[in-house]
Amino acid sequence: MSTLENQTQVVRAERNDGALSQPRLEAERTAAFAHRAKPEYSPAIHAPDARGITFSQAIREAIAEEMARDERVFVIGEDVAEAGSVFKVLVGLVDEFGAERVIDSPISEAGIAGLGVGAAITGMRPIVDIMFGDFTTLVMDQLINQAAKTHYMSGGKLKVPMVLRTTLGASRRSAAQHSQSLHALFSHIPGLKVAVPATPYDAKGLMKSAIRDENPVVIFEDKMLYQQKGPVPEEEYTLPFGRADVKRTGDDITIVATSSMVYVALEAADQLAAAGISAEVIDPRTTTPLDVETFVQSAQKTSRALVVDEGYQQYGVTGEIAAVIADGAFYYLDAPVKRIGAMNVPVPFSPVLEDLTIPTAAYVVETAKALVSGQ
Repeated sequence: MSTLENQTQVVRAERNDGALSQPRLEAERTAAFAHRAKPEYSPAIHAPDARGITFSQAIREAIAEEMARDERVFVIGEDVAEAGSVFKVLVGLVDEFGAERVIDSPISEAGIAGLGVGAAITGMRPIVDIMFGDFTTLVMDQLINQAAKTHYMSGGKLKVPMVLRTTLGASRRSAAQHSQSLHALFSHIPGLKVAVPATPYDAKGLMKSAIRDENPVVIFEDKMLYQQKGPVPEEEYTLPFGRADVKRTGDDITIVATSSMVYVALEAADQLAAAGISAEVIDPRTTTPLDVETFVQSAQKTSRALVVDEGYQQYGVTGEIAAVIADGAFYYLDAPVKRIGAMNVPVPFSPVLEDLTIPTAAYVVETAKALVSGQ
């Protein structure tokens, strides 16, 4: 049993007698925390010797390298060639590989996706660009009924090695039809793989793996992360799907966070450390497949868990991850697994209202403190 757990048991007993105040409890935790080992960080977060590039540059670099390596790879989407995509991620790619491999399409998401499925079945490796994740609702049949099912329904004779790039995330004041995080929809479908990279390192490694995969992969890139800078090795590397990354080690509570919420969780972990609480931050990297083992092992160690995701909380990613932790670590948990997702409302255009719908570090800290304190 950890020192913090011993303290918590004493606190609970004394609280029942009204003998110990919350300020005194936090002061004791802070004093105990000072003697602990410093947290370790993932190389995706902290690698002093690696070059630093942006999330956007990492995505472009991965695609360019794979296009140079394999002539079957091509990109198709609205404004991907001359404009370099709506978020300028692909600027210069058409100059490097030509208009036959970086293809500006008409405004027809259904047509783009259908073409991608057909091209993949017949031996190509398309990267289909859907500029906003909200617009993936227009490609449900092509992706869910065709791409995800073709390998199974052909008895393994056909494959669909296709990547669909799209976005998630609010905070851009883009209103309800351009701000949703819909990765849970596709994570629900057998036959699809879904990646939600948080750092430039993860973005490049997962993109390269997705392009080489024999299955259809949907990659959700948070719009607010494109200018996020981080360490990325210059040498060749890929990242496996279904393997989570411990972004920061800790002992008192496990925080599982996806995409941009990883940074929210890391900020919260810093604030919790000041209060004497050691938080472990885990990034799933992919929601399908899901690295259940890493989540469970961490929760067994810390005895408390919190899941943070920017998708809607109802029927979302937070529910699935919380459920597998509760199932696998049940006898180790000192408190119910908590989850924090986006508010279950259409994303408002008003900046003041929009900000209220998104999980924040302050709310993560408040929830984590309550869990650790047994409230």
